[in-house]
Amino acid sequence: MRKTAPPMLTIKKFPFNPLQENTYVVYNEQSDCLIVDPGCYFENERNELKQFIEKNGLRAKYLLNTHGHFDHVFGDQFVFTTWGLKPHLHETEKPVFDMALMAAQRWDMSFEPYSGDIIFLREYDTIRLGTDQLTVLFTPGHSPGHISFYCKEQNFVLSGDVLFRDSIGRTDLPGGDFNQLSESIRTRLYVLPDETIVYSGHGPETRIGYEKQHNPFVLG
Repeated sequence: MRKTAPPMLTIKKFPFNPLQENTYVVYNEQSDCLIVDPGCYFENERNELKQFIEKNGLRAKYLLNTHGHFDHVFGDQFVFTTWGLKPHLHETEKPVFDMALMAAQRWDMSFEPYSGDIIFLREYDTIRLGTDQLTVLFTPGHSPGHISFYCKEQNFVLSGDVLFRDSIGRTDLPGGDFNQLSESIRTRLYVLPDETIVYSGHGPETRIGYEKQHNPFVLG
């Protein structure tokens, strides 16, 4: 008898806005999806996100933010208006989230910030999408309340701006701390299996094992 393949999550990446931030739509075979760090800044980017979800018949269930920097939350209000989803983030990240518009204006950018209720996540909380689940990892250092989302069953982590291929998130922004970021990477990410795929907030995917051996900022 042929074994039935386990259900799989599919990850779609959208490099959005002038900072080329990676927005992710993660969806299952039952057509439920979650949106991670919607960085859609321009109208065509908002349309692209909406059309992808609609054309694939997806039902948007969650809005997740790894952190509150403006390039990762440009689209939070749009997602709320379109699908009624409230942002999920760590409570200690709220001051950064609240300052996103002011920070964007320093880059001569402006947007409509989300101003409604927020759902706060804690480390090791579980985000369930049908039978699939993501675990919240607390990974501060790039920002005070940064979190990552880990799927053990499919060996991937959505790391936001903590870990990149051959690089790490910057720590010279308000609330950043290099030592804290290094600790987050070593104790929360480098303990994951080497084959774990890292979907970063900018740039290409990488793997935990590769970064442990080659990342010049934090070696395993």
